[in-house]
Amino acid sequence: MEFQETRVYFYSGYKAVVRPLAFDYEGRRREVEEILDRWYEGDRDAARPVVNYFKVKTEEGGVFLVRYDSSSDTWAVRPLGD
Repeated sequence: MEFQETRVYFYSGYKAVVRPLAFDYEGRRREVEEILDRWYEGDRDAARPVVNYFKVKTEEGGVFLVRYDSSSDTWAVRPLGD
């Protein structure tokens, strides 16, 4: 499944985007219960934008990949299988 652009509610602290707290998916707000993993791409390669990824578990037990693209300031999400 492809990423779907969405609204993400996130915590900002020492930098603009630190971690997602909740996101909208299929018409519902999903609360993030736990961040299972996180990583980023880019940074050292000026041709590639910095993209942050968060593998999260929601309060309902779903697992999703949440992506933040800093060059376009957009969030996207996609569900992950078991």
